[in-house]
Amino acid sequence: MIRNIFLLFFIFLCQCIFAQQEAFVLEEVIIPDHTLREFSKSQSILVLSDSIISNANSNLTDLLKFNTPIYFKENGYGMVSSASFRGTTAQQTAVIWNGININSNFNGQTDFNTINPEAYSQIDVKSGGGSVIYGSSAIGGSIHLNNELRFSHPFKNQIKYKIGSFNTHQVSYDTKVSNKKWSFSSAVNYNYSDNDFELSSGYINENGQFKNFNISTATAYKISSGNYLKLYSLFSTNDKNLSLTSPSDSKTKYYDETARNLLEWEFRKFRLTSKVKTALLTEKYQYFENLDSEISSGSNANTFLINYDLSYSIGESQIKTILEYNATIADGSDLKDSKRKVGSAAILFNHQPFKSWFYEVGLRGELSSDYESPLLFSVGSTYALNDLLSFKINASKNYRIPTFNDLYWFESGDANLMPETSYQGEFGVHLSHKRHNLSLTTYYIDITNMIQWLPGKTTIWQPQNVQQVTSKGLEILASSNLDFGKNKLVFSGTYAFTNSENGQGYQLIYVPKHKATATLAYAKSKFSSYVQMLYNGDVFIRTDNNPRYIVDGHL
Repeated sequence: MIRNIFLLFFIFLCQCIFAQQEAFVLEEVIIPDHTLREFSKSQSILVLSDSIISNANSNLTDLLKFNTPIYFKENGYGMVSSASFRGTTAQQTAVIWNGININSNFNGQTDFNTINPEAYSQIDVKSGGGSVIYGSSAIGGSIHLNNELRFSHPFKNQIKYKIGSFNTHQVSYDTKVSNKKWSFSSAVNYNYSDNDFELSSGYINENGQFKNFNISTATAYKISSGNYLKLYSLFSTNDKNLSLTSPSDSKTKYYDETARNLLEWEFRKFRLTSKVKTALLTEKYQYFENLDSEISSGSNANTFLINYDLSYSIGESQIKTILEYNATIADGSDLKDSKRKVGSAAILFNHQPFKSWFYEVGLRGELSSDYESPLLFSVGSTYALNDLLSFKINASKNYRIPTFNDLYWFESGDANLMPETSYQGEFGVHLSHKRHNLSLTTYYIDITNMIQWLPGKTTIWQPQNVQQVTSKGLEILASSNLDFGKNKLVFSGTYAFTNSENGQGYQLIYVPKHKATATLAYAKSKFSSYVQMLYNGDVFIRTDNNPRYIVDGHL
C-alpha cells in the first residue's frame, strides 16, 4: 500500500500536460516552448507572427517598441537598449530563448539592439510575472524567442540588403530546408553604421560607430514518430564605440561576445511527454576606457544547464513538473570570486472542468549556493461568458536574484544582498467578434528589496536592498482584420498607462505614464504596405521627478 502511494506521488510529481493536444497531430511541426501557452492562459500573451517580424528593422528593439506596450530606453541608435515592462526595470524583464532564460549573469538584463528578430519564426510577449516557470527576473513580463521547425517544408532562401544615411549597412540571409526526417533553418545578420549624425548642439555624434554580427541555427531530427532530437545554436559579437557627451572626452569602446548551444531530446507517447535539455551558455565583454590605449577591463562567464520536464494529461487536467540545475563560473578583472550553483523544482497544474471555465496553479522552489530564494506561486483562471466576452484573473509571487555585478563587483559588490520579490495581480477582459479583438488588462505589482546602486560611505557606488516599488496600470490591445474583395486591411494597436512609484511616491525614471502604438497595413495580391505610429509620454530622468529634467513625450 505504501509503495503504491509513493508511486502515485512520483507520477504526479514528475508529469506535465498540454491543453492543445491538437498541436501534436501535425508531427512535422516542432514548437520549442509549449509550456508558455499551456500554463499561462490566465495572463496576457501577445503573439508576433513571422509576417510582423519580417517587416521589422534589424534589431529587436524596433520590433517591440512599435508593436507592444513595452517602453525602451536607448542610448542612441545602435547603442544599449533596455526595456521597462509594466513600470519595472530592465533587470525585471526576462528574455527566454527556446524555453531557457538568457538574461546576462553580469548585469541581469538583455541588450535588445543586439538581437536579430528575423532569426525567429515567432516572438511572444507575456505580460506579468512568470518566475514559477522561468525563474529569476520574470517580474514585469517576459519576451520569448522561438525557433519553430517544420518537416517537409519547401526549401526557402531570402537575402536582404539595406543602406541608409551615415554609412549605415544591414545585410541578412535566411534559409530553411527540410524533409520527412530533417529540418534546418539558419539566419545570418550583419549591421554597421558610422552613426555620425549632427546633434542639436551643432556638433557631430563623435565615436558613435558600431557593428554587430549574429548567426543562428536550429536543427531537428525525427528519430521516430514522437521522438525528436533538436539543436539550437547562436553566436553574436557586438563592437560599439560609445558616443561622446563632450568633444573633449576620451574615446571609449565596448565589445561583447555571446555563444549559446542548446541540445534537446523530446519523446511523446500517448499522453506522456518527456523533455531533456542541456545547454552551454557563454558571455564575455571588454571595456576600453581609452581607445588610444590597448588596456581594457572585462569578464567572462560560462553556464552549464540541464533541464528535465515530464508531462502527463488526465482527461481535462494537465500536470507538469520541471527540474533544473545550472552552474555558472565567471572571472575577469571586474569581479571577485564568482560562482553560482542553482537547483530548482516546479510543479504546474491546470484543469478545465467546463468548456467556459479554466484554472491553473504553479509552485516553484530553489536551492542556491549564494542567496536565499523564496517559495514562488502562481494561480489564475479564465471564464468565457459567451463567444464574445471572456475574463482572466491571475495572482503570483515572483523574484529576481542579485547578479554577479551586484554580488561580486570588485570593491563594490555585496554578497549579502537579498533577492527582489514581488506580489502581483491582474484582471483582464477580452472581447472578440469575428476578426475584431479587444483586450483590457489592469494590474498591480508590489516589489520589495529592490536592488539599487547608490553612493556608499565613500564615493564608490554600491548595490543595496533599499527600495520598495508599486506599479499599477492599464494595458489595451486591439486588432481588426478586414477584407474587401482582393483588398486586405489590417489594424493593430496598443496603449499602456503605467503609474510606477518608489517609496517616496515618485514616478520611476525612464517610465512614461503613457505609451501608444498603432499599425495599419494594406495588401493586394503581391503588393503590400504599412504605416506605424509610436507615442511615448513624458519621462523623468531624476529620481525626485524634478520637472526641469524631463524627456518630453513625442510621436
